[in-house]
Amino acid sequence: MRAVVVHAAKDLRVGEVKASAPGPREVAVRIEAGGICGSDLHYFHEGRIGTITLKEPMILGHEVAGIIESIGPGVTNLKLGDRVAVSPSRPCGACRFCREGQQIHCLDMRFYGSAMRFPHVQGAFRERLVADATQCHVVPESIPAGAAAMAEPLAVCLHAVNRAGPMLGKRVLVTGSGPIGALCALAARRAGAAEIVATDLTDAPGPLMLRVGADTFHNVARDAAALDGYATDKGYFDVVLEASGSDKALAAALPVVRPRGIIVQVGIGGVGSLPLNVIVAKEIDLRGTFRFHEEFALAVELIARRLVDVTPLITATLPFTEARAAFDLASDRQRAMKVQLSFA
Repeated sequence: MRAVVVHAAKDLRVGEVKASAPGPREVAVRIEAGGICGSDLHYFHEGRIGTITLKEPMILGHEVAGIIESIGPGVTNLKLGDRVAVSPSRPCGACRFCREGQQIHCLDMRFYGSAMRFPHVQGAFRERLVADATQCHVVPESIPAGAAAMAEPLAVCLHAVNRAGPMLGKRVLVTGSGPIGALCALAARRAGAAEIVATDLTDAPGPLMLRVGADTFHNVARDAAALDGYATDKGYFDVVLEASGSDKALAAALPVVRPRGIIVQVGIGGVGSLPLNVIVAKEIDLRGTFRFHEEFALAVELIARRLVDVTPLITATLPFTEARAAFDLASDRQRAMKVQLSFA
């Protein structure tokens, strides 16, 4: 079968890879759609994510949906022809974190398209994927495959909102208005946020942010003082969802979050510095968030029941055979929000 494989930075190829049959408690999924994620772009552009370095050719992709094509022994919850969103996470279930219900921190996690382990965990941008049956969540036939593939990034943002705690009636700032920022706004609105303000360094995502849940959008590159008014009386926002991964964005949020407010760091960035005296004096909670576990099933349910609409984020879908063009487009934030590959 064919797959989208990164060999090194800027070296992305569509080539033949070995296919396999499902074993016990496994299914084979004919992939229909897959979304290009920021981590895929890091591997494409840099051959690494932070200190995690590509050491061998690796199939990319972890935001996918498709059709059950064959079923291995012992699978009872799925049937041939089911459309499924596939969770890219497969925790071991046996380590101390899994036993404590913190599967996100599994000591033996396998996550599609990740170079964290060696040999690398191959990804899901392929014509046919063998997955554990527990990773596959059925969606109605009426839900397009592209929408189903958005369950993974939506789950990331549902977990981020969960990390912030109760959202009902809260004033929320979302910094960084890429796909994750947009889905954070959508998730926060669904959770009951009373007001959502979004920021970015360009005007391009503004209309979409307003469509998916933000009340106000600011281009803080063009207007550096855009947030100054929110700093009155020690700050305005109850919650900040920092989705850019920039230490500058995080530092800029400190004056506008109210005392005992909560900042959830969603974006992954490098090393930076923060004014610790402000965090201490305002008793600000700074919380990390990483991936998801139970939120994946919730994301699928919200999409399947049309309680959230993720389709406005999908700005382009290209054949997987044109993966290089798709990755170039996904890298251009002036032209695209979420770019998906079609395997149909």
